[in-house]
Amino acid sequence: MRVLLVSVLLFWAALTAFAQTRPAVMEDVGKSNLPAQKLGVDDLVAVSVYDAPELTRTVRIEPDGTVHLPLLDAGIPALGLMPRQLESAIAAALKTGEIMVNPIVKVTVVEYHSRPIAVMGAVRKPLTFQAEGTVTLLDALARAEGLSQDSGTEVLVTRGGEIFRIPLKALLKDAEPSANLLLTGGEEIRVPDAGKITVVGNVNRPGAFPVREAGDHSVLKLIALSEGLMQYAEKVAFIIRRDVSGVDQELPVELEKIMKRESPDVTLTAGDILYIPDNKKRRTTMGIVDRITSFGSNTASGVLVWRS
Repeated sequence: MRVLLVSVLLFWAALTAFAQTRPAVMEDVGKSNLPAQKLGVDDLVAVSVYDAPELTRTVRIEPDGTVHLPLLDAGIPALGLMPRQLESAIAAALKTGEIMVNPIVKVTVVEYHSRPIAVMGAVRKPLTFQAEGTVTLLDALARAEGLSQDSGTEVLVTRGGEIFRIPLKALLKDAEPSANLLLTGGEEIRVPDAGKITVVGNVNRPGAFPVREAGDHSVLKLIALSEGLMQYAEKVAFIIRRDVSGVDQELPVELEKIMKRESPDVTLTAGDILYIPDNKKRRTTMGIVDRITSFGSNTASGVLVWRS
């Protein structure tokens, strides 16, 4: 009985010592395991090699597209490979270098740095992020916290020197699948500011109003946005529009006829200035009438003021 007990104790001590001294098995050196996609320069990968802690480490893909491990003289090509393919390449290099007979290699992605997507312009939060997994144009705009109040009518996506013009109406309102581009990294997304139409003159709230959709702005709509005409607005307004040569042209608008629906409304475009002149003659006449009316009221009440 004593011999059996001693044997059990010796076996347990040997097992404990082995567990403490044996090399780590597939040590996980990467904290993240991001979606698998082709690797690029500056991507950070975690390499784990079974029973080889000296080879288990986190490495970055070099500018020449290779990764370097201890005991290997040459770098291992990694550019454009999937993580599984890099595992096979590392295992083959360890065999060829006669470092291990049958290596078991695991590669996980810690950080992607080779697939930047930049979002800028009329968005709430311009940013640059890495394309990890499936990323669409809507995903990118959502990361930028949506469009700002000054956004225009389209999104410009630059990829490999080619520019794609995506109408916001097709992307957001109509939800056309073809407008929601799939992004793979390397794209620049720009949301231009909206063009504006300026209203000045005899309106209650002059200002510049953004053009959200082309062809959706007219004289009547801009007057409404300007909170209506003032008392002495002229019957004829003017649209100041710059032509292709850069010269400003004045286009008269029969404002009174449009207001009475005797003439069709006039469409305005981004960059137009709608000027509502002051009817000085009417203002002067109404001023005289007001003074006469005031004089008659004062006389009728028995109050008469003479001024020399």
